[in-house]
Amino acid sequence: MLRRHARTACTALVAAGLMLAGLQAGSATAAPPPRPHDTGAAAPGQGQEAGVRSAAEALGAGSARPELLRALERDLGLTPAQARARLANEAEAGATAAGLRQALGTAFAGAWVDGAEAGRLTVATTRAADAAAIRAAGAEARLVTRGLADLERARASLDRAATAATPVRYVDVRANLLVMEEVRPGAGARLLADTGVRRDLVRVVGASAAPRPLYDIRGGDAYYMGGGGRCSVGFAVTRGTTQGFATAGHCGRAGTSTSGYNQVAQGSFQGSVFPGNDMAWVATNANWTATPYVKGSGGANTQVTGSVLQPVGASVCRSGSTTGWHCGTIQQHNTSVTYPEGTISGVTRTTVCAEPGDSGGAYISGSQAQGVTSGGSGNCSSGGTTFFQPLNPLLQNYGLTLKTTGTDPGPGPGPGEPEPGGTWAAGKVYAAGAVVTYGGASYRCLQGHQARTGWEPPVVPALWQRV
Repeated sequence: MLRRHARTACTALVAAGLMLAGLQAGSATAAPPPRPHDTGAAAPGQGQEAGVRSAAEALGAGSARPELLRALERDLGLTPAQARARLANEAEAGATAAGLRQALGTAFAGAWVDGAEAGRLTVATTRAADAAAIRAAGAEARLVTRGLADLERARASLDRAATAATPVRYVDVRANLLVMEEVRPGAGARLLADTGVRRDLVRVVGASAAPRPLYDIRGGDAYYMGGGGRCSVGFAVTRGTTQGFATAGHCGRAGTSTSGYNQVAQGSFQGSVFPGNDMAWVATNANWTATPYVKGSGGANTQVTGSVLQPVGASVCRSGSTTGWHCGTIQQHNTSVTYPEGTISGVTRTTVCAEPGDSGGAYISGSQAQGVTSGGSGNCSSGGTTFFQPLNPLLQNYGLTLKTTGTDPGPGPGPGEPEPGGTWAAGKVYAAGAVVTYGGASYRCLQGHQARTGWEPPVVPALWQRV
């Protein structure tokens, strides 16, 4: 937690033609967008359904501001062309990995991207017969012995008995192992003995420092708690006519008053969960207006256009009121962290640095909101590891709507045309695997996100698969 005190987070893919954008080596050119329920991609004018959008188009990968691209160039050592190609490739890779996860079922063992441009997607499976479908989707196949679900169950067993001596536990999908960090030699072995988790499933590594909170309405701006301390705004949100922002739960409890970066009265915490999760939201008074931006490099606005969680290996940038704008990559999802105050689960581990006061601040990949800063270790001088609370569960828990803008959402119904019937609804948070109806057809969600106009199931196959 990073709070700063005032005194000082199937064997064949149905759409086997979901080829990744620009994943050919050295290419920064996106491949044609996939068709929604077909077995091959077609360029506009060659059979593609009108209005269907590729993942890169739907997620606004091509509309990244220069400040975001410069930060990626600085922190990941990229050229301008590589930074642009990486954002497009990550969007397409996330869509393809999500489709393969649904198709492979219990044999799925994880997915990740590699390369400066994120130009190589690897999908792991425990079933050799899946390799052809994985390659047909444009990814590399990795045959492993352990399914992701099996490793996650082992992690959950460790979580129930973990203490601050074994503060971090996560599945390393590249190694097909569960990793546990220990701050004292022997602590990991004792936890394994206490829980009965098999030793061959786990790699125990030493940790030089335990994670800590980084306590301290544009994402990344500072705010101050009435009881003392400073944190950072995550993302601007609304609930009905009420405006506010998402932030970390450890920053304050329900009822805690806040003032803004300028020390002007701002609002109060309406809900907070910590430990367990690390999520909260603040409702602001009429003097504050929610904006669809995060404070980027040099103070420039970075637009927020959605909340699609990106895959392991994808680039991600963080905005905080202490250290500003820094970028890195996503290392593992669904990580468990034990702070002195208790254990939180379901957070994402990253290589992005942070320091006290950055807690609650925004993590964003391209223009897609990822989560709010929870905690970490290290600093922005020597480097570090940080964790963010994913945003979609926070939005769902409190019934919030993310403030978005910046890209054309695409065509909706024309003048005089009725809205298609069904259970899909803009503003609702959908988890991967959720099934909705729209226009008389059923669709399964591939990537968790908050729905918005222009992301209707038939036109965004990166998010929805017809069933």
